[in-house]
Amino acid sequence: MTQPAYVVDEMISAKAIAARIEELCREIVKEFRDTDKLVVVGLLRGSFVFIADLVRELDLPVEVDFLEASSYGDGMESSREVRILKDLRGAIEGRDVLVVEDIVDTGYTLHHVEKLLRSRNPKRMRTIALLDKPVRREVDFKADWIGFEIPDEFVVGYGIDFAQRNRNLPFIGKVRFTQQG
Repeated sequence: MTQPAYVVDEMISAKAIAARIEELCREIVKEFRDTDKLVVVGLLRGSFVFIADLVRELDLPVEVDFLEASSYGDGMESSREVRILKDLRGAIEGRDVLVVEDIVDTGYTLHHVEKLLRSRNPKRMRTIALLDKPVRREVDFKADWIGFEIPDEFVVGYGIDFAQRNRNLPFIGKVRFTQQG
């Protein structure tokens, strides 16, 4: 199967992302100022760039762990079936936890992951997503912090991919499909 032809139009600049991360980190530090260590749980793979920039801005003692959940595969539509492909390495019971997601679309993935992690009895748990598409929500879920609310567009860049492409773009871009000649 061949990859459809498309171009990527910049939607949110690298500079705007960096500025928003600074703002979000000030709020997170205020929320967790009394923690002895914040466990930052990144949802792989789309959030890895966001996690890296986020933890560098957090003026807190942090530990980073990862969980890989999937509801997309290589497609553009959620399957609504969330599978855990990689679980956390460490325990979170009695610990402060920040769950980091790249994009909240239907809400299934973050809702499922939050429920799973809450069952492990963290002391305090909050969620953050770089992007939010509330118009696509099918599950009643809202992250504690949102970087940017976006319209119902298929986006890539800044760690977010389309069939494993475009993760390395420094900005968030809208995918626009073109006619193949």
